[in-house]
Amino acid sequence: MSQTIKYWLSEHPTILNFRWSTTHSWGSTWSFLFTAIPAYIAAAAALHLLLTLFRRRDRPVPLGPIPAVHSLCMALISAVIFAGILVSSAAEIRETRWFWRRTKTTPFQWLLCFPLGTRPSGRVFFWSYVFYLSRFLHLLRTFFNILRRRRLTFFHLFNQSILIFMSFLWLEFSQSFQVLAILSTTLLYSVVYGYRFWTGIGLPGACFPFVVNCQVVLLGCNLVCHVGVLSLHILKGGGCNGIGAWLCNSVLNGAILLLFLKFYVKMYLKNSAVVDEVVSSPTHLGSESESKPVVKEKYC
Repeated sequence: MSQTIKYWLSEHPTILNFRWSTTHSWGSTWSFLFTAIPAYIAAAAALHLLLTLFRRRDRPVPLGPIPAVHSLCMALISAVIFAGILVSSAAEIRETRWFWRRTKTTPFQWLLCFPLGTRPSGRVFFWSYVFYLSRFLHLLRTFFNILRRRRLTFFHLFNQSILIFMSFLWLEFSQSFQVLAILSTTLLYSVVYGYRFWTGIGLPGACFPFVVNCQVVLLGCNLVCHVGVLSLHILKGGGCNGIGAWLCNSVLNGAILLLFLKFYVKMYLKNSAVVDEVVSSPTHLGSESESKPVVKEKYC
C-alpha cells in the first residue's frame, strides 16, 4: 500500500519527467499571467456591480451545496499536494544527499535555499506546478462571496492575485523557499477548507475566528522562513537560487502582511466594541442570567 502511494506521489513518469516550459506547461507564459489576473479582477468587479444595480442586498443568490462541495474539493486537493510535495522532497533529499556532503548542505538548508543552477524540473516542481494551478480554483470563492454576501474588498482581490503571481515566480525562477511555503500553505488550506465544508453543511463552527487565526499562523510561518532564507543567502555568500524572485516575493508578502494586520486589528477592535456595548447596555430580558446567553450566542 505504501509503495503504491509513493509511486503515485513521487515515482510516476509524469512526475519524474516534469519540466516547466512554455511548450509543455499550461499557463507558463508571462502573457497568460498578465491576462489572467486582470481578467479575474474585472470579472469580480463586474459581477459585484451587476448585483448591486439589479438585485437587492438583502437577497443573496442561492448557491445550494456548491460552496460546500468546493470547500471539500479544495481541502482534498490541498491534502494531496501536501502529501505529494512531502514525499517528493524526501525522495529528492535521499537521492541527492551524496552531493550535498561536498557542499556541507543539510536537508533543512535545501528546503530553504536551492543551490545555484537549480532548474524547474522533476518531482518538487511538478507539485509546485499543481499548486500553481490550484490557485485558480481558489478564485471561485471570490465569486461565491459576491453572490452570497455582496462582499468584495481590495485586500481579497490583491491577496488572490498576488498569490497567483508568486506561485508563477516560484516556477519561473526556481525560487528558494517554495517547498516550505507550499507545505505550510497546503497544510493550513486543508484544515481551513475542511472547516468551511464542516460549517457549510450546517455543523457548528468554532467560538473564535478560526479561519482568520489560521491565516495569522500561515503569515507568521512565512515570515520566519523568509528570515531563514535571507540568513542562509548571506552566510553562503549569495548561494541561493532565484534570490531576485525571492526579494520580489518578500516585498509582496510584506504588503499582504501589513494589509492583513490592518484588517485583523480593525476586526478585533470592532468585536471588542460590540462586546462592550452588549455587556454594558441595560438588558430587557428581565434578569442577568437571561442576558448572558445573548453574548455567548453571538460570539460562540
